[in-house]
Amino acid sequence: MKFVKQHSWEQEWADTLRQEKAYLQKNLHKKDSALNRTLEERIPDTLQDTLDDAFSKAFALIFEKGTGVIEQTYNKKRKAALFQTHCAAVRKQGDRRTLQAPRKQTGLAAGRNLALSGVEGIGLGLLGIGLPDIPLFTAMILKSLYEIAAGYGYSHRTQEERRFLLQLIRTALSHGEALAAQNRALDRYIGLGRWDDATILRRQIDATARSLSGELLYMKFLQGIPLAGAVGGAYDVIYLHRIQTYARIKYHKRFLLSRKNELAFYR
Repeated sequence: MKFVKQHSWEQEWADTLRQEKAYLQKNLHKKDSALNRTLEERIPDTLQDTLDDAFSKAFALIFEKGTGVIEQTYNKKRKAALFQTHCAAVRKQGDRRTLQAPRKQTGLAAGRNLALSGVEGIGLGLLGIGLPDIPLFTAMILKSLYEIAAGYGYSHRTQEERRFLLQLIRTALSHGEALAAQNRALDRYIGLGRWDDATILRRQIDATARSLSGELLYMKFLQGIPLAGAVGGAYDVIYLHRIQTYARIKYHKRFLLSRKNELAFYR
């Protein structure tokens, strides 16, 4: 049996770190837009709290009752078998192509989910449906993350892994020092396999809901206006892609570290 070639792993690791650095730099500063400034004066004072509550309830409901339904939308067993095939190829060949296989596979699923999100968000926006879109959009975010996790051989049903998913979403939508600090916290979990504190899941849900509502405040307001709402609905795709991109980077880091710890590198 062959082992992972040291230089192949190091090249893939360096490439992943470059992608992560580029993501962090791109999202360091929150970008304001003319559209947001135009909408700002029209946003009801209560909308932020309404969105917070809607996202929080959506996460709680899906974790409690909706995960099984979401799992029926993709072939969970096939993804698990495919991941084992990837691992066997890594052990046998040990080159960058085999190390990159899970990243490419999860990319295909991510693309399909983006297309579904676009149809749903724009369609509801044309009808002027904004707030009712939140449970659907939340489900699409979690579906995307469930598939990425499965593509890398990770569960999404434990409290620790659900916290990991929520922290991925929250971090992906953060900026500045908050982005840097939360990214470090995720790296620490990836390295240690445990969290430094015992934050209950409900608090993590609420924090993630606030991050989503803060980023999507203007677009969800716009989505509630017939026809013009299609623009707001289109932003579902933009934010889902942002979350997917970050999640795939962090899961690939987990995968690479697990290969390094499992296999012999020096030969």
